[in-house]
Amino acid sequence: MLKYFLLASLVTLSDQFTKMLVIKNIAYQQSIRVNAYFDFVHIKNPGAAFDFLSDADGWQRYFLSIVAVIASLYLIFMIKKHKNEFLIALALSLILGGALGNLYDRISLGYVTDFIFFNFAIYDYYWPVFNIADTAITIGAVILFYELAIKK
Repeated sequence: MLKYFLLASLVTLSDQFTKMLVIKNIAYQQSIRVNAYFDFVHIKNPGAAFDFLSDADGWQRYFLSIVAVIASLYLIFMIKKHKNEFLIALALSLILGGALGNLYDRISLGYVTDFIFFNFAIYDYYWPVFNIADTAITIGAVILFYELAIKK
């Protein structure tokens, strides 16, 4: 079971390390073009996924932090419960690590730092800027969906 909590810690630390690099090396709202389709950009997201609640008056910081704490405690419980089911525990660990990475930002900064941007549009719609924590949460959710909804 320790391996799952180590994975969650690795995700959280990787997320925080990359965000620190972005904060120190890319000015806010500036970007570094990698190629025609990919940029590193420094964005502050006070809301949740897809900028949900980003235009609220500040209460969302506390609300989303409380939700993340409750979700993280539940994820820890679920990892312990599914410790012998590798893919489920792996998925939950990725989600936990991502949740903790974004929670740390939200508590310490008041917003989440996002920096990965795929620069292509479909009908003038661009995919939102995201980070390592968001990526881990998404990968974990896909694995969990596969295990619980498709495989079984």
